[in-house]
Amino acid sequence: MSIEEAFYGKNASTALKMGHVRGAAMVAGKRCQLKIAEYSARKIKSSVTGNGAADKEQVRFMVQRLLNLKDKISSLDASDALAIAICHGLNSKWK
Repeated sequence: MSIEEAFYGKNASTALKMGHVRGAAMVAGKRCQLKIAEYSARKIKSSVTGNGAADKEQVRFMVQRLLNLKDKISSLDASDALAIAICHGLNSKWK
């Protein structure tokens, strides 16, 4: 299982909610006996686009190209999730 590392935003309420979501996802993964790999946003972007400072549209564009998708990915959240999976595939030592 791969997940983006926690980041610190300016909005405390959003950061707290994201912490809850990450925690719930990680508990679910552990309950299924999955190994959890965490990647920084910079590492994810760099793995997919070659640029750790890429914006979300650049990530979506490259995910579409890497996965050879004909249709545009409907949401930036979906392309981010796929980018994390691609990053994990490129950077982990799983067989």
